[in-house]
Amino acid sequence: MMNLSKDPLHGKTLQAILLYLVEQHGWEELGRRININCFKSDPSISSSLVFLRKTPWAREKVESLYLLTLRGGGPEEYEVAPFDVGL
Repeated sequence: MMNLSKDPLHGKTLQAILLYLVEQHGWEELGRRININCFKSDPSISSSLVFLRKTPWAREKVESLYLLTLRGGGPEEYEVAPFDVGL
């Protein structure tokens, strides 16, 4: 019998997570919820991936938003980052 992971992030690439979030929320909403420049200023999947792969705290925020979105949580459930970080 196969041992299946119950972790919703298991087997998901950062690119797949980001594409899902952009589809569900759009860049503007992502930039509002996670206040980083790669979501606000000329956003793209490739530039965001470069930043997120180098910045563990930002990746954690993206993964948290992904999990919240899978659960169907609204914007009031997600705390916006208290500071700006540029790319």
